[in-house]
Amino acid sequence: MRKKYVVRLKSEERAEVRAMVSKGKVAAYRIKHANILLAADVEGSAWSDQRIAEAFSCHPRSVENVRRRFVLEGLEAALQRKKQARPSRERKLDGDGEARLIALACSKPPEGRDCWTLKLLADALVRLEVVDSISDQTVRRTLKKTSCGPTFSNAG
Repeated sequence: MRKKYVVRLKSEERAEVRAMVSKGKVAAYRIKHANILLAADVEGSAWSDQRIAEAFSCHPRSVENVRRRFVLEGLEAALQRKKQARPSRERKLDGDGEARLIALACSKPPEGRDCWTLKLLADALVRLEVVDSISDQTVRRTLKKTSCGPTFSNAG
């Protein structure tokens, strides 16, 4: 089968990639991607994707992805991991929601309580229609960035 993305390393790129592989002072995935590029280079070994995948213990799709990133985006992009186009999950609290949470956590606790709990704060945010739903751990992570609320202690 004819490859859609053909790797042709320039002499400078080949020297840079070989130096990276021989030194071994970079992340393992970068070395693996460098080895994939060297093996896929048509002016070098020109191995098949299957052979490269077997040699470097990866999936043939990974080989194809590295080749594609090299052809479309360049050497540095091929050596890096693919960047996320967007976060896996949208944030529950934007800046306004965080501000409301902090204001709530720093305010007087509800009647009959000595202090706010994470669960009480989460329930209050839902009741005030700041969010549809939120976990107490999301509240904890958000408050951890501040010096106010139930996660803050003066010890230490």
